[in-house]
Amino acid sequence: MRLDVVAMLALDLAAIVALARLLGALAQRLGQPRVIGEILGGILLGPTLFGGAITRTLFPDDVRPSLSLLASIGVCVFMLLVGLHLDSDLLKGQGRIATTVSLTSLILPFGLGALLALHLLAGHDTGNRLAFVLFLGAAMAITAFPVLARILADKGLIDTPIGGLALACAAVGDVLAWALLAVVAAVAGDGGDLWRVLLVVPFAIVLVRIVRPLLARFAARYPGESRPGAVGVALAVALGLLLSARATEWMGRHLIFGAFLFGVVMPRHGGAVLRRYALPWIERVSSFLLLPVFFTVAGLNVDLSRTDATALGELALILLVAIGGKLGGTFLGARAAGVRTRHSAVLAILVNTRGLTELIALTLGLQLGVLDQPLYSLMVVMALVTTAMTGVLLRFVYPDERVRQDLALARTPDRALSVHIRHVTVQPEKESAP
Repeated sequence: MRLDVVAMLALDLAAIVALARLLGALAQRLGQPRVIGEILGGILLGPTLFGGAITRTLFPDDVRPSLSLLASIGVCVFMLLVGLHLDSDLLKGQGRIATTVSLTSLILPFGLGALLALHLLAGHDTGNRLAFVLFLGAAMAITAFPVLARILADKGLIDTPIGGLALACAAVGDVLAWALLAVVAAVAGDGGDLWRVLLVVPFAIVLVRIVRPLLARFAARYPGESRPGAVGVALAVALGLLLSARATEWMGRHLIFGAFLFGVVMPRHGGAVLRRYALPWIERVSSFLLLPVFFTVAGLNVDLSRTDATALGELALILLVAIGGKLGGTFLGARAAGVRTRHSAVLAILVNTRGLTELIALTLGLQLGVLDQPLYSLMVVMALVTTAMTGVLLRFVYPDERVRQDLALARTPDRALSVHIRHVTVQPEKESAP
């Protein structure tokens, strides 16, 4: 790599990180998650403003491959963390409710998204109609599990019964949504060698049956919380992530699926050094540098400067389907499971969060050729709107005094979280006026 390219890359990274930190902090001041500002920063560096002059100046063609590589690494690390934070313990005591709500919060937006895709085919036919319909349905059904967890923590809801239920629903929904996207990737791709594609299932079994026990044994070698083992553990995680992502890519599937699977099979118990030193270090590098680079690379494909009346009409339909499908599906599913009206509304608002997970899915659709650039740009706007509206709506539906009441009940010594959910959140409609 030439010296001038290295210098330009360093300048680009400094500008990306600075803008992400600035807009992320501004978003937090406005009561929004940092990811809103960081995604917006990526869009502002794209061709939307000033006819693309910023993009052409800061990101010449010889620098973009390096940025794309860093963005791919960032996505893989993020998917690793998503898989790692999915915990089956979330379903204890509330598996029936979480499963019911997850299914309804996925089926209704998926169906409405598929119908919308049939309507949009005339203006956005990318060649593979089945993949387009399936993808748009799956994109409407996504919930951003990590962003939702951060919102719950910021709002003080992480320890409430409704917060735990929202995380459980998002966890189940994430697994189902990524399974749908894997099907879309198979339909949209050329298929490659069929025998390679068929290896995905045995590969997943090997990860669960063989790799996971080996990782558990390796983690058990560092039972303490000393720093020296952190480097070895971090290198082992990085190597496993690389091999798993490369394996699914070789099988004809996208590398993010391998990264997600590796995160899922990583041991939850043992290996204190992983949780105390290696994992926070990985998360810091990802959030500080790699993800802002991904937002920028994604933003380079967002061009809203040519948005006309037709595009605004399509955006209105997209927002209507995305918000209406997610809110309606979640609310109806929660009510059918016996959740009280207020908590059903809160749950619907929380599960409507899309954020970074949606952006990764949209980038996948663009890379597969399922989405064209104009529709991709509109879908990115939808991801921003649905994430930003979460905090705003929560202030009206679930005010701070109600949060404090639920927290006090959740911390009652003789009530476990699952019992509290069954007897407080899930009970006949006898709710007092707010």
